[in-house]
Amino acid sequence: MSQAEILQTGETLEDRDVQAIDQLRELYSRLRKELGRVIVGQHGVIEQMAICLFARGHALLMGVPGLAKTLLVSKLAETMSLDFSRIQFTPDLMPMDITGTDILQDQQGGRREFEFVHGPIFANIVLADEINRAPPKTQAALLEAMQERRVTVIGKQFILPPPFLVLATQNPVEQEGTYPLPEAQLDRFMFLIELDYPSESEEIEIARTTTGEELPELNHLLHAEEVIAHQQLVRRIPAPDHIYSYAAQLVRKTRPSDPSAPEWLKPLVAWGAGPRAVQNLILAGRARAALLGSYMVRLEDVQEVALPVLTHRLITTFAAQAEGVGPKDIIARLLSESVE
Repeated sequence: MSQAEILQTGETLEDRDVQAIDQLRELYSRLRKELGRVIVGQHGVIEQMAICLFARGHALLMGVPGLAKTLLVSKLAETMSLDFSRIQFTPDLMPMDITGTDILQDQQGGRREFEFVHGPIFANIVLADEINRAPPKTQAALLEAMQERRVTVIGKQFILPPPFLVLATQNPVEQEGTYPLPEAQLDRFMFLIELDYPSESEEIEIARTTTGEELPELNHLLHAEEVIAHQQLVRRIPAPDHIYSYAAQLVRKTRPSDPSAPEWLKPLVAWGAGPRAVQNLILAGRARAALLGSYMVRLEDVQEVALPVLTHRLITTFAAQAEGVGPKDIIARLLSESVE
């Protein structure tokens, strides 16, 4: 496409943006191939992480130990020449261990002054490992950073370096001695990304790759300034009016008190998704469209991101849990009904 695309909404796409989308599609293809040198499988996970990065969102990674969550996040940062930081959450972790704090330092002339020492949150990609093992006050230290891209320490505000992405992990198996994330904090995450066991052939390839020579260093495909430029591009991807309507209607149907909610859903859901879910559906749809080389958001883009956007925002009732019905089952049924 060489000319601006004009939608029925009146939104336009400049020629320079069309070229930038083509470049981003090619970059994403190279990114997947580069990560494939050290990561076996997990193609859907890589796509969802890339969507979060370019949509300026954050993600919660859910999976049992040994699925290469830490390796995947660190290698993603490596390919993009971004600063990477890993925080191991433990019950004794304090907020200042994340944000940093003032330390009394000796200065010239014998004077002593407080100097702020940056914590591990000051990085482009932050891996919050086993976030549910830290107490609520430490978990809350991430809230301001995730939402405002800044931290406040002893009354002083410090801006975090862009781009900024938080990827938090949880172990779904062992829950003893953990502090479940409150709904308000779960809502800050754009995606819930679930990692499953690899297939037999993938598991054999993992063993072959990781038990031989050291893993190779990956090529640097782009830099922080280019990531920021692509994030700005994603915000300019046009979305037709019916996409906004579809996202809003889908989210409203998850709320049992809403008149549009189907009757079968009301006894299964105690609390539905909030307005931030609609925002994230549109943003994630824009990012997915751009990564795949589309010049506008399509219905399939929103449908593909619906599960990771909505799963952690639905609270099911005891009746649903007794019947073995989870949020993914409810969302899948809503999606199937919406396309009938």
